[in-house]
Amino acid sequence: MKKLTPAELGGLLPLVWDVFLEYEGVQYPENGKRAFWNAIHDPAYLSALCAYGAFDGGEPLGVIAARGGGRHVALFFVKGACHGRGIGRRLWNALLEDSAADAVTVHSSRFAVPVYEKLGFVRLGPECETDGIRYVPMRYARQAGQADAL
Repeated sequence: MKKLTPAELGGLLPLVWDVFLEYEGVQYPENGKRAFWNAIHDPAYLSALCAYGAFDGGEPLGVIAARGGGRHVALFFVKGACHGRGIGRRLWNALLEDSAADAVTVHSSRFAVPVYEKLGFVRLGPECETDGIRYVPMRYARQAGQADAL
């Protein structure tokens, strides 16, 4: 687990794109795929993120990134072969530990809703779509004393 520089986050974009296409992009219209591609290749968007990566040796296994001082998860991707190994939980804990936010939001893909629910997020409403990007709005509320329990 490692906090990433903007350049290191940029180096993990192929992982983000590949996992996106495998698990989310299959359900997206072309304009949604294009909107996601454009977002992850926008230097201003990427520079506003605080990110962490999981590695095995030098091989990237996953990434989580948030904006707004950790208030909104913008990217959260773990290689499919690594699902169920606790990598996502460790990435989430690293982000949460470094954030002073009382609550964290996310626009979850359909695929990731159960993952976020395991992490303590709750749905805020039905699935939405913006520019072809489909998501379920979710929120995590930190409980008093919870930071000490991580």
